[in-house]
Amino acid sequence: MIGLFDLLSRPLMRALDPEDAHALALKALRFLPQTKPDADPPELRVRAFGLNFPNPIGLAAGFDKDAVAPDALLRLGFGFVEIGTVTPRPQAGNPRPRVFRLEADGAVINRLGFNNGGAPAALARLAARAHEGGVVGVNIGANRDSADRAEDYVRLIETFAAVASYFTVNVSSPNTPGLRNLQQAAALDDLLGRVIDARERVRPRAGPTPVLLKIAPDVTLADLDDVVGIARKHRVDGMIVSNTTISRPGSLSPGGRAAEAGGLSGRPLFKLSTRILAETFVRAESQFPLIGVGGIDSGATAIAKIKAGATLLQLYTGLVYRGIGLVPEMKAGISAALKRGNRDSLAAMVGVDAAEITADSWPG
Repeated sequence: MIGLFDLLSRPLMRALDPEDAHALALKALRFLPQTKPDADPPELRVRAFGLNFPNPIGLAAGFDKDAVAPDALLRLGFGFVEIGTVTPRPQAGNPRPRVFRLEADGAVINRLGFNNGGAPAALARLAARAHEGGVVGVNIGANRDSADRAEDYVRLIETFAAVASYFTVNVSSPNTPGLRNLQQAAALDDLLGRVIDARERVRPRAGPTPVLLKIAPDVTLADLDDVVGIARKHRVDGMIVSNTTISRPGSLSPGGRAAEAGGLSGRPLFKLSTRILAETFVRAESQFPLIGVGGIDSGATAIAKIKAGATLLQLYTGLVYRGIGLVPEMKAGISAALKRGNRDSLAAMVGVDAAEITADSWPG
């Protein structure tokens, strides 16, 4: 039934303005059957950050910014869902239009700017569904006009710790002016120190909540050395690699919307994000797991991310073009790859190609 609904609705969604289609998709989730998905095969189970995932495929932040449908999304077969980005106060984001499809490239450009209803509304929804279980992470960010952006992250840790399966510290969106400056060594060192301190302060009442750092694919390797070193110093629980890119690969089709400002996601991001993933894996030296994001739109690209160093995966833009059927396709592809390699778990495949990828020429 869900597959049929997806097949029939996709042409309508593609005919709408991208942001209107997104809003309609969120509303439509309320009408889907409230049945649990089939159990995933045991070889797809993953334990990372102290959490148990039924499968490695997650929905990236950006789809459910305000935590309106995490349980409906989990019922579609995702192993985990990440809501947000949430900021302390409600934020309208940048003026519309601010989302653009690059149909020929299987890509999207967005300059949304952390539009969301603010922390109190999302907190109420997450608290109301706390008994439902499932892994639901909270992606946190700073308000555009905040005088102390690091303090925004601290406040959000304190606010959501009791209802978040994990936190993602988002310092990598290109659509909030100056936000990516928080990836620079001194600023990141201060931010992660304050975030981890906040997590430890609330641990007695909220329990241990993993903290992950999400980075941009546009960092230089020298900057990546600093980022990973600081993440290791503060003992973050993991990293997400990567957010959207401000670069525009030469492979993009001419005559489209590629000149629009904002972050590029989807198929053209795959090579760059996978290279940064492998570079991060090598630098992390197994001190924490990584979530691979960027350009995943098939079982083959999912497997490539795992071999580059991803313990878990996240997707979003691939769903725009492939629909929800992409999730079972990826699961089947990963299971088949494990059987071909006589492996009984994903852990045996994580990072096996990372060193080779880092020796390749830089993706153009």
